Amino acid sequence: MSSDMTRSADKTLDKTPAETPETTTGGRIYRPLTDIVETDDGVTLMLEMPGVAAEDVNVTLEKRVLTVRGKVHIRTPEKLQLAYAEYGEGDFERAFTLSDDFDPDRIGAEVGNGVLTLTLPRAAEAQPRKIAVKGA
Repeated sequence: MSSDMTRSADKTLDKTPAETPETTTGGRIYRPLTDIVETDDGVTLMLEMPGVAAEDVNVTLEKRVLTVRGKVHIRTPEKLQLAYAEYGEGDFERAFTLSDDFDPDRIGAEVGNGVLTLTLPRAAEAQPRKIAVKGA
């Protein structure tokens, strides 16, 4: 796995505002908490993005940088006034620098229960191979 990806994951310990400039809408942008699982076949990223629907997720890959953005539509209850809030609402954004080991044409994304799951399959040439050893 790319050491850039590992370093990026180590920096995030809590739901915190992303280190980005202010938005034009005035809302907050959060860096989603992310779990990364690596196998011989590739890497799976699971990003926590509560309140983001599939149509509000934007995943792009440009120059080996995988960028994930999620738009939250803030729901304000009618005829109710908020007295106290612990949950900060805002959009989500996170970027990962990928190595050349991944096949960009086969990256998959799926949203369910507030979690975006990205599947990054390894390119065929980057897959581990078993080499047969012959006796002399």
